[in-house]
Amino acid sequence: MQLSQSPLYRRRKRLNQLVMGACIVATLIGFVFLFAILFTLVTKGISAISPSIFIERTRMSGGGLGNAIWGSFLMTAVATVLGTIIGVAAGTWLAEYGEKGIMAKVIRFINDVLLSAPSIIIGLFIYAVIVVPTGGFSGWAGVLSLTVIIVPVVIRSTEDMLRLIPNSLREAAAALGAHRWWIIVRVCYSGARAGIITGILLGFARISGETAPLLFTSLNSNQWNFFDLSSEMANLPMTIYQNMTINSFIPDLVSLAWGGALILTAAILILNIAARYFSRQRS
Repeated sequence: MQLSQSPLYRRRKRLNQLVMGACIVATLIGFVFLFAILFTLVTKGISAISPSIFIERTRMSGGGLGNAIWGSFLMTAVATVLGTIIGVAAGTWLAEYGEKGIMAKVIRFINDVLLSAPSIIIGLFIYAVIVVPTGGFSGWAGVLSLTVIIVPVVIRSTEDMLRLIPNSLREAAAALGAHRWWIIVRVCYSGARAGIITGILLGFARISGETAPLLFTSLNSNQWNFFDLSSEMANLPMTIYQNMTINSFIPDLVSLAWGGALILTAAILILNIAARYFSRQRS
């Protein structure tokens, strides 16, 4: 009996066709929703895009999103720097020193919990330990909440990329008399650089659109704070939220919210493209 005439073969073929059909339908549904979201953002937000939206501050009538864009960029950038320092250091220790020790297992477990923790819980935590004792919202509280979110992403990517470096490279460098720290910095980091950068960019993209943590930490402001993170800080996600809910009766602010949503989506898209580029460089 030929294989194509076997009942088992025909049954598996039908099952394969059924699963493939279900996958294609699910993919098409995802594309439809994605296209609908992007189409809505572009059609409603493009009319609000102008030079003034990037340079003017938010007002109750008209204005722009310059202070919110700057505030979001500043808090996200500072959180990314702090998260990168902590995450790369912790990921390096897990991959190069901790290995399979009890402490390393505990840290990995906590890191996995933080990776899946709702961002609003992190915001409430920072609110309880920073905002309430200090007596007010601040940009620093927002930075800390975003840092807690990005650190687990950087730790995981750093550890995974360093574990992909062959031990033969470490042994070769050690045979030449190199110290362990030199091997990690010059050999391991060189090979894992693209993957680590990819993780940092993905973490940056994730925290750039977070709203829930900032609701309990930095809140929002209509003023230019520039580099002053000690008071309430304007940010794009909160401005969009307030304009679409509290100020939904003001058409100009609703239009600004759609423009801000389009800007935020475009920024996250660019970051994800950059992350994929570095990921391909790693491959």
